[in-house]
Amino acid sequence: MAAIGRIELVVPATAIDLNGHVNNVQYVQWMQDAAMAHSAELGWPQERYAAIGKTWIIRSHAIEYRHSAYLGETLAILTWVADFHKFRSRRKFKFIRPGDGAVLAVAETLFIFCDLHTGKPATIPPEVRDAYTIVDPADEP
Repeated sequence: MAAIGRIELVVPATAIDLNGHVNNVQYVQWMQDAAMAHSAELGWPQERYAAIGKTWIIRSHAIEYRHSAYLGETLAILTWVADFHKFRSRRKFKFIRPGDGAVLAVAETLFIFCDLHTGKPATIPPEVRDAYTIVDPADEP
């Protein structure tokens, strides 16, 4: 079980804005992609959540941009679960350019576990909690 998920991508032309670098909103899409890939890797793809009638919704995002990314660059997006509470969980992200090791951005998302049909918060069941390893701040990448 990988406590820290990782995806890599090459920045496409569609991610570039008028300033010639990756548009800030693109990072949010990549956060979602990384979170879903990590969840699926741990045995919880979206279809499995749907089968139990549950889903994760986003309460908030926080992103700190440190350096720009450009067309054609390879990026690595690391993600991990920082905590679980009754019906919420915080997931963190780090965007790295492997070519020079630069940290481009750090981010986190607060997710709320919800009933798929009512949209109301639901208690995170043990089988979901057990699939994820909480990464202590001292062990974060």
